[in-house]
Amino acid sequence: MLHTIRKPHAPVLAILLGLSSAVTGAAELDPKAISIKLPEQINWVANPSGSETAVLVGDPAKPGLYVVLNKWKAHHNSKPHSHPNDRFITVISGTWWVGTGSDYNPDDLKPVPAGSFVTHYGNEIHYDGAKDEDTILQIVGIGPATSVPAPAK
Repeated sequence: MLHTIRKPHAPVLAILLGLSSAVTGAAELDPKAISIKLPEQINWVANPSGSETAVLVGDPAKPGLYVVLNKWKAHHNSKPHSHPNDRFITVISGTWWVGTGSDYNPDDLKPVPAGSFVTHYGNEIHYDGAKDEDTILQIVGIGPATSVPAPAK
């Protein structure tokens, strides 16, 4: 016996059939064209400074382009230092706190909210970190990304 679908249910059935064919018929992405790392696939490494780093592209210890994520844990800061090359930083989440000069004074840190873009100029002294919340930065630069402590006064 052949059943007919009543008209009120026909649009729902058509949508469901369309969704199921869209899910099963999706083409695989070509790994030569695109690479995706989901958050759980990003490898974070703890640093003695109270931050964590995840290298996304390149190797910051070697010459060439690198892209890293840096997670400052709450209540951790760097001491005054510089880097030999410019670094380009986007605040992904949280509030990043920054200061300049060789006199370390956490009370002088200025807030940089999520969504902001900052340039750290090569060989210029700065310090930074997080206050009451974890902060994630994306840092792009040319390696090697050494950190040089500011001269003691």
